[in-house]
Formats: sequence, structure tokens, C-alpha cells
Amino acid sequence: MNKKVKKLTARELTPREIVRELDNYIIGQNAAKKAVAIAIRNRWRRLQTSEALREEIMPNNIIMIGPTGVGKTEIARRLSKLVNAPFIKVEASKFTEVGYVGRDVESMVRDLTEYSVNMLKNQRAEEVKEKATHQAQERILDVLVPPLHRPHHDDANGVEDNSLRVAENRSTRDKFRDRLNSGELEDRIIEVDVVSAQTPSMQVFGPVNMEEMGMNIQEMFGNILPKKTKKRKMTIAEASALLIQEEVQKLIDTESVVKEALERVENSGIVFIDEIDKIAGDKGHGSGPDVSREGVQRDLLPIVEGSTVLTKYGMVKTDHVLFIASGAFHVSKPSDLIPELQGRFPIRVELESLTEDDFVKILTLPQNALLKQYSALLQTEGVNLDFAHDAITEIAKLAAQVNEQVENIGARRLHTILTTLLEEILFETPEEYSGRTILVTKDMVDDRLNAIIKNKDMSRYIL
Repeated sequence: MNKKVKKLTARELTPREIVRELDNYIIGQNAAKKAVAIAIRNRWRRLQTSEALREEIMPNNIIMIGPTGVGKTEIARRLSKLVNAPFIKVEASKFTEVGYVGRDVESMVRDLTEYSVNMLKNQRAEEVKEKATHQAQERILDVLVPPLHRPHHDDANGVEDNSLRVAENRSTRDKFRDRLNSGELEDRIIEVDVVSAQTPSMQVFGPVNMEEMGMNIQEMFGNILPKKTKKRKMTIAEASALLIQEEVQKLIDTESVVKEALERVENSGIVFIDEIDKIAGDKGHGSGPDVSREGVQRDLLPIVEGSTVLTKYGMVKTDHVLFIASGAFHVSKPSDLIPELQGRFPIRVELESLTEDDFVKILTLPQNALLKQYSALLQTEGVNLDFAHDAITEIAKLAAQVNEQVENIGARRLHTILTTLLEEILFETPEEYSGRTILVTKDMVDDRLNAIIKNKDMSRYIL
């Protein structure tokens, strides 16, 4: 690894700023937000230390414990948009022990590397887009007005005539360039040469595919075989988009992109492992799915502690990758994980169950609040949907009540209650309600939902 690590400076948020951003979408859970914010900021702090000390500072992996629907997965979703670093979210239940059919745990590192390379390619593409656009435009002009070149002979008259033709040609190209920039010619059909992919098709038999082996046969053959071009007729607008993409690929230095992407993965990569409780089996039971579950835990150990994984871009060390795990632990408990894996996640954060007051805030405060979503959906058909304050309080009260009586699924209960409450309005729009304003009151909530909630058997299946 290079001695000089490139430091990410594009959007490095402080812990307080990270929590403030998460507050826009997630209600409560301050302890989890703080722990995650500190861990994210420590990634950046480590890169500012001296090289000798940098290698010794290991990430403090986090495990978030709490009932379903309280914001564990939402924290991961929002983090992925906040951090300027490679970030992926994986489901622990998708992995199987080596030797079983399914994905092995190393694939999460390969996915993280792939994400990092694509992320960096997109950044480089934005940097060269202006130059690529100019070059693509020149290729289109070459089709519309083929360029003329000066002849190499001594005839003075011929040279003079040709110079006039070259000047006229340039003038014509400039006029067409202006028309291209103004968008006048976008619908004109032209014939252009585009790269044709000539990759041989391959089929792999057996439980392990080429992606799991960290190999990319298509790219390998694509680099060996010469690239062929073919003529295609299309509008100038379509040709422009296609040619810009081709020119961008030519301008990007893939080797340097891969090199920097690997550095980013090793020094700033973050893996969020959701549903980790699903691989925690009862100790002492050595049959059934528990065998594979415990095997997945054992396979996770070296990845989380630090090992080297083969990817199609090269070897990746996971020593400094940050792992954040989460699980509801309804059936199992954190102590059901094997002790070695528990030790790999030194920071434990318990998320709290949501209360009635939390439900009121969830319905109204976040930028993506459910009431705002339903209002926006109906506004597309000319219906203004408003909720009275006492109606919002009643919805929150009923959600908390059903969670206590049936099963605590957290904020997800609000989805089922609102869908049941607004079912008729959503069905009858636009025929019945177009152009009208609908105010949802407490009485409407009681009429629609109270009978279902009082009947426990009905609420078990409907709400």
C-alpha cells in the first residue's frame, strides 16, 4: 500500500453535523446516532495521524440492538448518502458457510470494492465530462461536415484554392456547432461509428459463479479481443449521449482509479451488516440450520478482525474497514453469537422502543414523513390532503396500542394503519375527490379503525 494515503476532503462531516443530518430523517435513538457519528469521524481522524500510528489504530466496530422498526436500517440508508467513502449494506441472512450453496462472506468485500471503483469512476467522469462533450461534438461535426486538410504539393494555385475551401469548411463547421449548441439539430438522423461489444458468451455450471471467484471473464476477453465498431443510425441527441460516454471512458485512467479505489476501501470502507441476529443460533444444537449459521459467524471472524480478500481488482486488506452490525434479537440474544464474534464488536448500542410521542414526531417532523408522502401523492391528482392535529395524535395512539397488543413492529405499524385509514380515498381518487380538499379528523380515524383494533383477531391480520 502506498505510504501516502489520499485524504478525503469532499464532505467530511463532524459528529455533531452527522447527528444533525440523521435527525432530519430519524426520530430519537440519540445513543445510536452518536456512536455511529463518532465511528465515522474517527475514520477521517485516523487518516490525519502519522503513518506509523495510522496502521495501529483499529476501528471500533459497532453492534446496534433493538426491536424491528425503530430505525436501525434507516440509519444505514441515511449514512450511505452522508459519508464520502465506500459504503455497502448487506443482509447477514444471505450468507452461508463455505461449502454450502449460497454467497460466502468474502463477497461483501468484493461488493464494497466494486462500489468504490464505480464511485470513483463516476467522480472522474464528472471531472472530464466537459472535455468529453467537446470531443463528442467534434465527432458529430465530422459526420455533418467532414473536415478538409491542406494538400502536400507545390502547386501555388492549388494550395490557394484549397486554403479557401478549408476556410469555408471551418466557417460551415462553426455554424453547425452553433446550431448543435442551440439544440436545433437534435432530431436529425445521422450515421455514426460506435464500439460494438464482442464478448463471447460463457456459462458456468455448479454452485459457484465467476463473481464469487473474484474473476471477470468478460472483461478479460474484452481486453484481449480487439474492439470492433459498427455503423448505427440514430438522432443527434442519442448519438451525443453515446459518444460522450465513449469519450469519457477514453479519458479516465482506469489503472489510477482502481489504485485509489482500493486505498479508499482499505482506509475508509464501511460495511453495514443487517439482521445479524438471524445467524445467531441456540448453543448446544448441532443440527439443522444452526450448523450453517455458526459457520457463517466463524467465516465472519477473519473478515471483521482483518484479512486479505481476493477481488477482481486485486488484494484488499480488511484490517481498517469499519463494520456496523444490527439486529432485533427477538428470538435470540447477543450472547448467542459465538464469543469471538462478540469480541469483534466492542461497542454495543441499544435502541429504544418507540412511544406514542415518537410516533407523532415520525408522522410530522422528518423530511420524508409519511403524512407528507401521502399528501404529495394525492396532490398529483389535484387533491389536497390535510390531517387535523387530534387525528395525528389518535393515529399515533392506535399504532402504539396495536404494537402492544399484537406484535411490536415499531414505526412500520404506521404504514399499515395509514394504508387502512386512507384506502377508500386512495381508491376513489381521482373520480370522487379530484379538485377537493380532504381533512382527516379524529372522528374519521375512530370510525375507520376502532372496530378493527377492538377485534384482536382482525387487527392481527389487517393491522
